Amino acid sequence: MDLAFLHPLYEHPGPWASVYVDTSSHTESTPHERSLVAAAVSRELAAQGADEPTRAAVHRAVDELRHSSEPHGRAFFARSGEVVLDPPLAHAPPGTSAHWAPLPRATPLLELAGEDAVCVVAYVDRRGAEFELRGSRGSQDAGTVAGRQWPVHRTSTADWSERHFQLRVENTWEHNAAEIADALAVCQEETRADLLVLAGEERTRHAVRERLPQRLHDLVVETRHGSGSRLLDEDVERARAEHAHRRAAEELERFVAARSPDAEGRTAAVEGVPALVEAAREHRIDELLVRPAGPDAHREVWIGEDPDQLAVRRTDLRTLGEQHSWAARADDALLRSAVATAAPALSVTAATAEEVPVGGLGALLRWT
Repeated sequence: MDLAFLHPLYEHPGPWASVYVDTSSHTESTPHERSLVAAAVSRELAAQGADEPTRAAVHRAVDELRHSSEPHGRAFFARSGEVVLDPPLAHAPPGTSAHWAPLPRATPLLELAGEDAVCVVAYVDRRGAEFELRGSRGSQDAGTVAGRQWPVHRTSTADWSERHFQLRVENTWEHNAAEIADALAVCQEETRADLLVLAGEERTRHAVRERLPQRLHDLVVETRHGSGSRLLDEDVERARAEHAHRRAAEELERFVAARSPDAEGRTAAVEGVPALVEAAREHRIDELLVRPAGPDAHREVWIGEDPDQLAVRRTDLRTLGEQHSWAARADDALLRSAVATAAPALSVTAATAEEVPVGGLGALLRWT
């Protein structure tokens, strides 16, 4: 997951209010229920010591979701009476939660907002295509292609003139398939889509796929279900989930290979809080791997004002010359360091016991 959008959270000191709201339920009583949620969140933050202006800002922001049709949820990060960031979620959180801490409680975003595979659904036929961009937060039009409109239908007779006509039909089909493939390649490049879903008649799908650039072939998924079909929606969601699973599996394979020592006894991966803290201080984290339920995720570390000021013990920070320090969760402190050095992060909840980093936290290193 690219963490660049989190930069605003680390441009100002804390403490921070971090709130996750579930908006997946939609009934007649939803507006009233969400008003109650807003009040409950404000009370919870007050119990944890949040200041009144920040509680009021969060209360207003959550209350404004009363009539929201968002399918999953939203996160709010606030300080000093202002909501600084409010990203929509790609998956519903396990209930509404509120946190008041020196650092934003941003790690849950790795699962709730991360790996949102975006795909272009291309509804193709012999005349052209319509493109639709889909993600977890909905869909939008992504363009159309109008190929040659005549001739596109075969005849059933077999005399010479009709065979000549049928050849022209074949030429029209091939021309239109090439037009669609070219436009789809441009659409993928512009949208940076992770997947291309071809929906339509089998021969037309194959013709378009064959004419796509080779670099896109591994991104293509085909379905025979058409626009508005529930089965098409299921095919798209299945393809998005499989893409996220493959991506996580590939990164875990890299991690497993990298933590084995080379001929000189060096490793390109680390795990465990002490080793990760050292790597973060030296700006060596290339990708952070987090299993949120791991025991090390909520282990206490000590942080200073800057992202590379962190230590396992408070006295270590003083040795480094940092005069101000606060206790923080290890996962959130390491995530702050990853954001500061433009390192991505990945949730590895689905990892096996052999793959998962010890304690639930690990990293691939930039250099060994």
